[in-house]
Amino acid sequence: MSKERKEMVLPDEVLISKIYYIREHKVMLDRDLAELYDVKPIRLREQVKRNMDRFPENFMFQLTEEEVEGMVSQNAIPSKKHLGGYLPYVFTEHGVLMLANVLRSERAIQVSIRIIEIFVKMREMLSTHKDILLKLEQLEKKSTSHDADIQLIFEYLKELLSPPQEPRNMIGFTRHDEAEE
Repeated sequence: MSKERKEMVLPDEVLISKIYYIREHKVMLDRDLAELYDVKPIRLREQVKRNMDRFPENFMFQLTEEEVEGMVSQNAIPSKKHLGGYLPYVFTEHGVLMLANVLRSERAIQVSIRIIEIFVKMREMLSTHKDILLKLEQLEKKSTSHDADIQLIFEYLKELLSPPQEPRNMIGFTRHDEAEE
């Protein structure tokens, strides 16, 4: 299969839309992976259960009821029915690679390679965005310290432009028939 053909079959956007951030891991649902690997979800889960020693918790874990509810409420997945009535397994980048080894199909290997490439691209983008975010935070700190200084300068300018008016003594003569106030 040529590289152009693979990208037509699996555009980056499709793969990225199937990656979720759960428990501080970027993961993919077992159902989505089964669809991408062109196997039935139940067959995928069977292979995982037969090879559980290959999937430590940092490779794969099962979602809790609360996590599934959160995904439904955030419209990450349309409904619980979309998951097939069970709590899904999710696979990290390493789990996706191990899954391809367990399934042993040419399609699984090709899809896993594409998914790993996407994970790498996401890491590179995150690294780039962290640098930009750090520079923005530095600028923000500078501007907030400058804001206080600028505010103080404006206050001093206002005082100089309109000094407080104190009552002044009258200069000149007063007549005896005028009373001093």
